[in-house]
Amino acid sequence: MIQLKKHIEALAAKEGYTVSQFLVSAAGEKLAVVLTMDYLRREASAGRREDFEKYLAAVPNVAPPENDRIG
Repeated sequence: MIQLKKHIEALAAKEGYTVSQFLVSAAGEKLAVVLTMDYLRREASAGRREDFEKYLAAVPNVAPPENDRIG
């Protein structure tokens, strides 16, 4: 626990925050992640495979531009 506190203090100082500001910011980021995941789960549960396949079929089957390729 002491090590965690030291890491938090160091990161807060590095970013120019007080420890309280750092913790509030971290809590806000975590809350945003949880709320986003909840939203995405609700949206996914309402989706239908047929709709997905319909829209996927409308995407052209072409290679991506050179600047958009992976690997």
